[in-house]
Amino acid sequence: MQTIALKARTDSDGVMKLEVTTDLVDQELEIILVMQPSGVKATDSMGYPLGYFEETYGSFADEPLERNQSM
Repeated sequence: MQTIALKARTDSDGVMKLEVTTDLVDQELEIILVMQPSGVKATDSMGYPLGYFEETYGSFADEPLERNQSM
């Protein structure tokens, strides 16, 4: 078995084309393809990561921020 790791980009239609050169000539191969985003989190319409506000809401509840009044 040979493992090949590579990155590819889909086009605007969601189509990805792969060409892989191997030393396995004139053989039938079984191929397993695992796809996952390349470290990019899904975002909402405003560009925030999904679940951002649910995960961070109330983070400073025990330590409220104080504004400097000397300015």
